Amino acid sequence: MKKIVIPTDFSENAWNAIEYASKLFKDIECTFFLLHVYTPAIFSSIEGVPANTGMEDASMVFSLNKLKQLESRIKKELPALKHHFVNKVSANSLTDEVKEIVQKEKIDFVIMGTKGSTGAASVFMGSNAVRVIKTVKNCPVLVVPEGSDFIVPSEIAFSTDFKRFYSYNELQPLIDFAALFDATIRIVYVQEQDEPLTKEQQFNVNMLEKYLADVKHYHHTINKGDSVADSIKDFTEELNIYLLAMLYYKHSFVERLTREPIVKRIAFQIKIPFLTIPELGMSSAFSRKTTRVSEVDKV
Repeated sequence: MKKIVIPTDFSENAWNAIEYASKLFKDIECTFFLLHVYTPAIFSSIEGVPANTGMEDASMVFSLNKLKQLESRIKKELPALKHHFVNKVSANSLTDEVKEIVQKEKIDFVIMGTKGSTGAASVFMGSNAVRVIKTVKNCPVLVVPEGSDFIVPSEIAFSTDFKRFYSYNELQPLIDFAALFDATIRIVYVQEQDEPLTKEQQFNVNMLEKYLADVKHYHHTINKGDSVADSIKDFTEELNIYLLAMLYYKHSFVERLTREPIVKRIAFQIKIPFLTIPELGMSSAFSRKTTRVSEVDKV
């Protein structure tokens, strides 16, 4: 059974992410943790005592009721016998709460929208997707763009510069996705300079070939153009790619994307779901095949 966290602020964009996740795993047994975080009660100016502790209790009850209504909507509009739900409400920060649930429940995926409600009381803005990507270190994060319709991801783009050695466990989510949907993986190398691959890059290419031996895949080299981000975006549109995947690690392209102002240009404008995979060990579902370091010696 897969375990998936879906943060929600009850906006239509958050619903879109729920709808995408439900359809993506339609035939797979899953437990969805529907998570809502809210702003705690305002403290009075007298000795830091809460102005009304009942307000916080009321906020929690209200949020739980909203989650129950959301669960009912899901079961009505997106029925799936293999899907189960756990409703969670917290006054904690979104990133801290997601990290805690991922750790405690051994979560397989975090799936969320890129934008939330825009009112003054909003607690789930688009920048939260970036914060989750940057802070959740042991679980893949799938970001669903605003207004994105579900399409079976039969074409998956995996963008890499080949400068880092990838372990099999790190690539397991990508491989599992390809197997689940009988998808083709398009390995995209954005060439910043017209130079051949270094020995280190070629080594990593060879290892990648070994890991993807049982998966239909192709290599694509594209020129950087005005920017790496724009080149990748153009590639996904030209080849009708339905899912973009990248690894997140220090100095990676994804890490650069999560800095302002680049993230506003790309992360929120890309029209297809964006899967970021952390460099550390995968969660339970992706740890079935443990270390395969011995394969390095076979290259």
